Amino acid sequence: MRIGVAGVGLIGRQHLDAIDRAQGVTVSAVFDPALKEEVPWPRASSLSDLAAQSDGVILAVPNHLHASMALELIDGGCPILIEKPLTGTAEEGAQVVQAAAAAEVPVLVGHHRRHNPLVAKAHQIIADGTLGTVTTVQGTCWLPKPDSYYAQAWRQGAGAGPLFINLIHDIDLLMYICGPITHVQAMESNAVRGAEAEEVTVATLRFTSGALGTINLSDVALGPWSWELTAGENPVYPKTDQSSYLIGGTQGALSLPNLSLWTQKDGPDWWAPMDQTRVPLSLSDPLKDQIEHFAQVIAGNTLPLVSAADGLRAVQVIEAIKSAAGSGTLVAVG
Repeated sequence: MRIGVAGVGLIGRQHLDAIDRAQGVTVSAVFDPALKEEVPWPRASSLSDLAAQSDGVILAVPNHLHASMALELIDGGCPILIEKPLTGTAEEGAQVVQAAAAAEVPVLVGHHRRHNPLVAKAHQIIADGTLGTVTTVQGTCWLPKPDSYYAQAWRQGAGAGPLFINLIHDIDLLMYICGPITHVQAMESNAVRGAEAEEVTVATLRFTSGALGTINLSDVALGPWSWELTAGENPVYPKTDQSSYLIGGTQGALSLPNLSLWTQKDGPDWWAPMDQTRVPLSLSDPLKDQIEHFAQVIAGNTLPLVSAADGLRAVQVIEAIKSAAGSGTLVAVG
């Protein structure tokens, strides 16, 4: 299966490396007008040229280009894997969802955590009713980014903060495990750097099921509690032994990504001891698995695990959090 990559920056190169690790796929070509250096892959002269050489294309370009490039590829009938977020705005995302459905072109979104066996197992545990009725969710995403990360001016602008860059992964994962989010309230701060991009966001979430949750995001807080630092997916991040999500139900609780399951033999009783079970599970390479899944979707053997509609819902939640932080009111998602 020939996979083309548009955008050869940090994320694009991660996808190119994942293609090398994956089975049954190869890099057809890359397209990036800003690329000046010599690279080991064939270079396409345009996006349409890239599509002509490929069975599917990965879009790893800046967020504001996602919609226009996706629509061009959909119009040409080319399957796409769009690096998250789906688009820069929910309005653009809706256009992509509608166009893909009308043209019957598969569009996947790069929320690669969904391909982690840890996430699939957590989804199964909750779907099987092991926790009873899920009532509350707590998520933490503290990523202490160095000053050098913000040396590029665009990373300090609106829309370039950790909400769209990082938290959108957590939002997608929590909705996959616990169901859609319907309403949010939020506050944010940029008291350290003083740039447009948010530095700290704290949000409360209401799920369709009636469960309530909180999410705490910061890229100016030093701490070991984030998916990147706890899941061991990417060796670039030093792994800690902490968890980033706590999910509580009427009959049990689950922490992720260490898959610790907490239960009581005779039902809930705050005076009775709890049993802790660590669910055994082998780790895998989610980025590689995502590429192999993309190939299977292109071949018509399966449906997207993370569809364009899924990607749109995550963007809608992030926009709602941003709106709630600005207005101080309860905001309905979408």
